[in-house]
Amino acid sequence: MAVMLSVPEASALPLFTRQTGMPCSGCHFQHFPMLNSFGRSFKAAGFTMMGAQGTVEGEGLSIPNALNMTTLTTLGYEKSNMATATLSGMPVGTKNTGDGTLYVPGTNGELSLFFGGRVNENAGFLAELGMEGGAALGSAKMPILYEVANGVRAGIVPFTTESQGASYGFELLNTGANAVHQMSPESGFTDAHSKAISAQQYIGTEDFATGLSFVMNSPMGFINVTKFQQMGPADMGGQGAGLSSTYGRVAATLDVAGWDTGFGIQGWSGSSYSLDSDLLGVSGVASTKASAMDAQMQGELGGKPVGFYASYARAPVVTPVVGVTLGNAYNYDNGMVGTMPRSSLNVSAEVGLVPEKMTLGAAIRRAKRRIAMFSEPPPRRRLEC
Repeated sequence: MAVMLSVPEASALPLFTRQTGMPCSGCHFQHFPMLNSFGRSFKAAGFTMMGAQGTVEGEGLSIPNALNMTTLTTLGYEKSNMATATLSGMPVGTKNTGDGTLYVPGTNGELSLFFGGRVNENAGFLAELGMEGGAALGSAKMPILYEVANGVRAGIVPFTTESQGASYGFELLNTGANAVHQMSPESGFTDAHSKAISAQQYIGTEDFATGLSFVMNSPMGFINVTKFQQMGPADMGGQGAGLSSTYGRVAATLDVAGWDTGFGIQGWSGSSYSLDSDLLGVSGVASTKASAMDAQMQGELGGKPVGFYASYARAPVVTPVVGVTLGNAYNYDNGMVGTMPRSSLNVSAEVGLVPEKMTLGAAIRRAKRRIAMFSEPPPRRRLEC
């Protein structure tokens, strides 16, 4: 259970509040990065909506007259019942959450520079620079979405990311289906927050990805089919993106007795080359096989904003083939494949104790963690004379 404090002005990306001329609460449910129905519409239109800002117009060009940028930072203190860090029974210099750990912007806390906005009436972009350890492109995408019918848009989203996975191309729900959309915008010192809240994050789908999303959306939901490769902007280094893995997402959004409701399914398939990712620990071709389902309800109880979220995700075992594949990227760790499917069932809730200022969140997870496969040599037999 965690209490998150924020002021309204810091609960969204100001680059979009300046572009649209709307307060953060216009797009966000309780706090960044949670979206309400209007926020989904803004994102579904490719960040193109304009408001108070003027534009620079040209042939095929309609951009804000200033490049909008903002910085996102997080800090906090974390204490858990994890065993404190020791070596041979003696205390060591490093600290974990069992000791109690402070994280600040740039060191375990987030320190990112965002910039983006409208390109023309059918296209926009969003990019993020991770400022810790030297500036480096963390994620970027450019949705190009055309209105093909009343309220229906379709198009493509080229993207690349170091840590959001294939779902980064296009996602609108707050269930953790994409790592950006989770109840706590900071994953925590040991990733405990997001992995307690989101089953998808628990199985490890938030890895490197570069790809192309084919999207269709309306106020009733969206479809996303993505071809991707498990490499991010820092990994490409002249490598071509083969886009041999596939990600699929179908989600519905509707109003149920005044509650903003959404549910959907996800699937990952295929295999692609990966360069020494955090999940694999080694380079090579790895399978990308996983599935998930999720749901959310957002509304009011007793005059307080309340959200309920649930997700289930599973990554099956894929046996490595020496010289061919490494196994399943989502059930794999430091060169060893799991002996059982990795899965998680997560249920969480939020209540705005003081709307837009203080939020109380709670989550419970029932999960199976991958176990490294070891084999012991047969016992030796000795003949004595």
